[in-house]
Amino acid sequence: MVFKKLLGAVGVGGPSVDTVLDGSAAVPGGPLSGRVLLRGGRTDLEIEQITLDLVARVEAEGHDEESEGTVVFDRVTVAGGFRLAEESEHTIPFTLTLPWETPVTELYGQQLGVVLGVRTELAVSGARDKGDLDQLSVSPLPVQEAVLEALGQLGWGFKSADLELGRINGTDQRLPFYQELELTPPAHYAHVLNEIEVTFLATAGGMDVVIEADKRGGLFSGGHDTVNRFTVSHHNVQHVDWNAEVDRWIKQLVDSRGAQPGHYGGHHGDHHHGDHHSGGHRSGPGTGAVVAGVAAGVAVGVIGGMVAAEVVDEIGDAFEDEGEEDEGGDE
Repeated sequence: MVFKKLLGAVGVGGPSVDTVLDGSAAVPGGPLSGRVLLRGGRTDLEIEQITLDLVARVEAEGHDEESEGTVVFDRVTVAGGFRLAEESEHTIPFTLTLPWETPVTELYGQQLGVVLGVRTELAVSGARDKGDLDQLSVSPLPVQEAVLEALGQLGWGFKSADLELGRINGTDQRLPFYQELELTPPAHYAHVLNEIEVTFLATAGGMDVVIEADKRGGLFSGGHDTVNRFTVSHHNVQHVDWNAEVDRWIKQLVDSRGAQPGHYGGHHGDHHHGDHHSGGHRSGPGTGAVVAGVAAGVAVGVIGGMVAAEVVDEIGDAFEDEGEEDEGGDE
């Protein structure tokens, strides 16, 4: 076993650590399991605590410019209170539950460009050291996949995905950031819409789909943004005509005249996309043809524009930057 990070806080000859995640991609609200592998240094050490941080690369929009940084969105202690003997090896298995709002990093095996990681921190003999950092892959929940597949089949094209620092007012958002999936319109909507941005806010009981439409201006009016929220269930996903349901959502956005005072407004904090509002529209399960299953690769319209190798390179660069920050003590 090659250990990824020598811990420097306890000096030369200290312990080393490697965290290995089990299996394939996790899903929001689901389990994440793995093992923390420790190798002792030149002396016996007291391991006071081993903590796993879930971290994300998040964009923050200030008054003058946009910056990017690492945000810890969950922390779990997996072990502690034991002695690590000189040059010995110790394995700590763990299973934790991902937050329901954990962003999606891949769709049908293709990376979306969102960077998540699991960072291991050890408290050793009074010193703390951020050790190993592993890439975390998260696939969509069945209902998220169904919505994205429907968008692809309706002709929407994938543009980009990012994580934005801030909160969407009027929702029960728990994390300090939210994910935006930007999609370009099919030809029959291109004259009225520049793009839409889709955000999923999942809970154990269901999921809010927040869709913002960037509407084009007319001859006597400027362009503006319209936001609606639709609520769906995790259950009976296969018994909803998602193409019809999602197309109905888009038509509501197109027909909407814009902001409705008294409903939830702009994103909290410094990040804004103008004056966001929602009519608070909610939808139950639709009716119509049964969606027989989500086949890999069906939503070509959504992810066809991605070049997987380029995205992987960007993710690798982001984690290299994170490592440099840790070593420099800037965090």
